[in-house]
Amino acid sequence: MTETVERTKNGAILYDKAIINQISAERFTAGGWPHSEVLTGSLRSGGRGNTMFVGNIPRQFVLRHYRRGGLLGKIVRDSYVFAGEDLTRSFKEWRLLDKLATNNMNVPRPAAARFYRRGTFYTADLITVRIPDVIPLSQYIAKKDRGEAFWRSVGQAIWKFHEAGVYHADMNAYNVQVDKDGDIWMLDFDKGSLKSPGPWQQETLGRLHRSLVKVLGLDPKLHFYAANWEELLEGYFDASKSA
Repeated sequence: MTETVERTKNGAILYDKAIINQISAERFTAGGWPHSEVLTGSLRSGGRGNTMFVGNIPRQFVLRHYRRGGLLGKIVRDSYVFAGEDLTRSFKEWRLLDKLATNNMNVPRPAAARFYRRGTFYTADLITVRIPDVIPLSQYIAKKDRGEAFWRSVGQAIWKFHEAGVYHADMNAYNVQVDKDGDIWMLDFDKGSLKSPGPWQQETLGRLHRSLVKVLGLDPKLHFYAANWEELLEGYFDASKSA
């Protein structure tokens, strides 16, 4: 990939010329595209309403504005303390995705990122290439019972990320996604990083489990059972043994 950084009056834009050959601040707004639609979904899979599809098929993009979650997000919605260009959340995620996509990991290909400074604070945005025909794991298992082979494949896919040292800060039933062939993808690497093996691997698995249990609470008819989680773990640990 070709990384290019253009300085702006209030920040900078990082982009891949092979994907977007010209970039401007307008591209980080809905009005800067001929078509845009806010991402929505069932079982809260639409996130915080800060993500939209932009552009036209066949090359569509996903535009995400960084927004805080939790209690702090109710007070400070989308501002972060500026500690340097390379430490902005958008630039860090872009570069992590760049490494992972280059190594053929199932992640969105990064197109452009920017930060916009307001004094000691900044806001940030990220544009990635839309992955065709993927849906959140929560939606995939809402349709029908997926069976042991599928759940084992989820565990195997997670192990592949962990084997590469990929830490996902929010691995949940929405950021784990499934394409039309049943292959697993991972989205939203905000605060993600590359790490040596450690307790974080089990912590991310625990986070996914809590998310699945929470989604099951939203829809008790969801096809997720205790046995499915055991199947996922079996796939994970079997993959780790054969590595």
